[in-house]
Amino acid sequence: MNGVGPDIGRVDVSEPASISYGIASRYASAVFEISNENGELSDLETSVNELSAALDASEDLREVISSPLISRTEQGNAIAAVAAKLGLTAALSSTLGLMAQKRRLFALPQLVKRLEELLAEHKGEVTAEVTSAEPLTKEQSEKLSAMLAETIGKQVKLQTTVDESLIGGLVVKVGSRMVDTSIRSKLNALQNVMKEVG
Repeated sequence: MNGVGPDIGRVDVSEPASISYGIASRYASAVFEISNENGELSDLETSVNELSAALDASEDLREVISSPLISRTEQGNAIAAVAAKLGLTAALSSTLGLMAQKRRLFALPQLVKRLEELLAEHKGEVTAEVTSAEPLTKEQSEKLSAMLAETIGKQVKLQTTVDESLIGGLVVKVGSRMVDTSIRSKLNALQNVMKEVG
């Protein structure tokens, strides 16, 4: 090992993400259970949406939760200020404080994602990840949502992103199922056929 330290076996590149998700899941379950017992799930949903938007919008916040150079105390103070400013529920605010104390704030994006999943499951809702070449209109979103709901048998919430390299069409992912109707994938398939013919 050339003095690099103990051999810990092969490390899967997805391991850090799965470790963060595992940590976040435990905190998320606790927050969800407490909120459910207190009849505060709709307040929790609002808080989760606010926190998600803040993470997307603020590079400073992303820096605070991920930087090893920021002390526990500074992280704790910063996240308490964010929680107060956003008006987060008590259960979520105290969990964020605990995560800061235990140096676990790096898992905050996964906590938000897991809470969104738990809230959606509770409402009998599934999330479809939709990638399109250009932004969907409100009418297109509603039609797609209705079509997916009919197919899946559950209420469907769309999480949309734009990827211009698709050229046209959509990539829709629900759980482990994926439908790719993008022009890019059709061109790739055509290219493969041409290679086989040539």
